[in-house]
Amino acid sequence: MAQLHPGDKAPLFELQGQDNNIIKLSDYSGQKLIVYFYPKADTPGCTKQACSVRDARPDLTKLGVAAVGISPDKAEKQKKFDEKYNLGFSLLSDPNHTVADAWGVWGEKSMYGKKYEGIIRSLFLVDENGIILRAWYKISPKDTIPEAMKAIRG
Repeated sequence: MAQLHPGDKAPLFELQGQDNNIIKLSDYSGQKLIVYFYPKADTPGCTKQACSVRDARPDLTKLGVAAVGISPDKAEKQKKFDEKYNLGFSLLSDPNHTVADAWGVWGEKSMYGKKYEGIIRSLFLVDENGIILRAWYKISPKDTIPEAMKAIRG
């Protein structure tokens, strides 16, 4: 798993959103973008993380920053997650973890001593030209927005 670093070009993505629309990295050209990867929709940690992004959206919008969340969940599950918590931002489906691989967030995890492959919860701040400004691997749900806001505000 090759990790991304500040100054790296953000790997392109073109994924299905929760509304069955196709969302591309290039759709956000000209503005900063938070891209975060989460393991599974509607689980406690992922819900806390998504709701923190939702709650920060007015501040992010004022700062000219958009946000997308990406997980291996199918678009239908993302839609239910969005509707249940009124998230209101793009949740993208990466069922084959192709984008997760490209961003260096698919890797070995361990739970109760059992090893398995999955999403390593991560956060990225991408600039207006598609360059990684900051990358946080293994970020906790509660730190997602505070860390992103610190980086955005400089």
